[in-house]
Amino acid sequence: MAGAIDPDSFSDSLVILGAAGLVIPGFARFRISPVIGFILVGLAVGPAGLGSLVDRYPWLYHITISNGEAIEPFAELGIILLLFSIGLELSFKRLWSMRAQVFGVGAAELIGSGLLIGLGLYFLGQPTAGAIGLGLALALSSTAVVLPMVGTRSAVGRAAFSMLLFEDLALVPIIFMLGALAPSVASSPDGAWSELASTLLKGGITIAVMLVLGRIILPHIFSQAARTKSPEVFLAASLLVVIISSMATSIAGLSPIVGALVAGLLIAETDYHGEVEVITAPFKGLALGVFLITVGMSLDLRVILANWPSLMLAVAGVVLCKTLVTAALLYFSGARKGVALEVGVLMSSPSETTLIVLSAAAAAQLILPSTAAFWQIVTAIGLTITPLLARFGHDIARRLEMALGEERVEGELEQTEAAAVVIGFGRVGRMVCDLLRTHSQRFIVVESDPDVVAEARRAGYPILFGDVARAEMLDKLRLGHARALILTMDDPVLSVRVTRRVRGWVPDLPIIARARDTDHAAQLYKAGASDAVPETLESSLQLAETALVDLGVAMGPVIASIHQTREDLREGIKDAAQMQTAPKLRRLRADETG
Repeated sequence: MAGAIDPDSFSDSLVILGAAGLVIPGFARFRISPVIGFILVGLAVGPAGLGSLVDRYPWLYHITISNGEAIEPFAELGIILLLFSIGLELSFKRLWSMRAQVFGVGAAELIGSGLLIGLGLYFLGQPTAGAIGLGLALALSSTAVVLPMVGTRSAVGRAAFSMLLFEDLALVPIIFMLGALAPSVASSPDGAWSELASTLLKGGITIAVMLVLGRIILPHIFSQAARTKSPEVFLAASLLVVIISSMATSIAGLSPIVGALVAGLLIAETDYHGEVEVITAPFKGLALGVFLITVGMSLDLRVILANWPSLMLAVAGVVLCKTLVTAALLYFSGARKGVALEVGVLMSSPSETTLIVLSAAAAAQLILPSTAAFWQIVTAIGLTITPLLARFGHDIARRLEMALGEERVEGELEQTEAAAVVIGFGRVGRMVCDLLRTHSQRFIVVESDPDVVAEARRAGYPILFGDVARAEMLDKLRLGHARALILTMDDPVLSVRVTRRVRGWVPDLPIIARARDTDHAAQLYKAGASDAVPETLESSLQLAETALVDLGVAMGPVIASIHQTREDLREGIKDAAQMQTAPKLRRLRADETG
């Protein structure tokens, strides 16, 4: 006989799945982070929102969540799957290369932010032990919210991840330290510290055993799962590894998210990490959404409105302290100013783990329950505005990078040594610049997309923000002293206009332009281009050459036919451009001469 369905759980699941189905596509349509959407959904349908009206309007029961604690296990699973997916993107070699950032900058950021916030609270009247607990709690930043926005590959993502990883590792020692500071054990803290040492020892042994067994067992497990050719078996094996690893570290006294991270790292070393990452991605996103809904449920608009001045001051104070400490540490450790500032603002709000530490501090009687409740609301507000802070930090950092880059690149333009000027830094422009750099050729890049400019400057390219559609921008480039002008932008009308304008000013300057097709190439030659390369033509010829050789046609006849086709097209471009001599479509390779 089928078991009875719990109506409460069924209704809550309906609300969660419905929220995911509406929030993600709805907010994506308006280019708004779904993080805010999930938190607002939690605020609206939670016990402090529409859920409080169920007694008056019973029909609201089916579209609200009246018991926020019932879905907290799903939220914890979301964080575990998030750390697991982060582990899949890493490797032990990469993690080892980050050890200085994790245990250097990461430790300094947590301690420095906690100390600064704790000192501020101490001077505001908080007892010493309570100030320490609150400082450490509020110094933590949100792994669950930050990393999905920036990843771990960019300069910003790598810096944020190194600090977040240390905070996750430090969570359990922080909780034990707060227990040692409790008034009940203050007279004899040796027991608490010995318990901390025992936990760290057991945790270290557990992780070491997981690393050894994982390298031996996991390849065989996923090999067998792959042979079944069943996605269900592969998914079950993946979730089993995550759950067992999280349980192992939990039993040892460490956080389950540490076990999830280790599981991801171990699977990343196998040949099946790509399939595991793809097959677990939907569960991670849904579970993370559940976590964010629980954050929204912890907000009560009535309490916020009644205490909004003090809450806003508290949020602003935490954000300012963490931004200053994080940005300063990253800058003095060698990061670019724009990266340091963006990471500082991104990491400035409290974390979901802040709620855990606040509960531990309240349980240890270091802070009053009312104080813990106040800072829990501050934490929820901080998590809610994290996407806004990320956008603000990105924009400010971009402007800073552009201002600093303008000075640096303008200084290079002042130099007398000639350089090639590359206009456009898309996929084609980047490849051109990489080859110029490989052959030690000086160049300056001009790009009109500020995001691309900021990212390129972080990567060390000499790039200038500017719109070449304006004549004054072309004047600024001093093309009379340049060695060549290379047009790589994907704008046919603008490239012809720039070519015509520059050729009128600088008649002897080599102008090499990217053309869409032979008709566009003819327009460029007519406007004064020295060389025009039709991308569709060259890719078609290379594709045909490769296909003919793979089909068994001898290389000699193939090359001859390619040359003949190119010659015919050259004549067509000549006629279209009304030129006396046929243009060069591509210079011959050394092995094609003779």
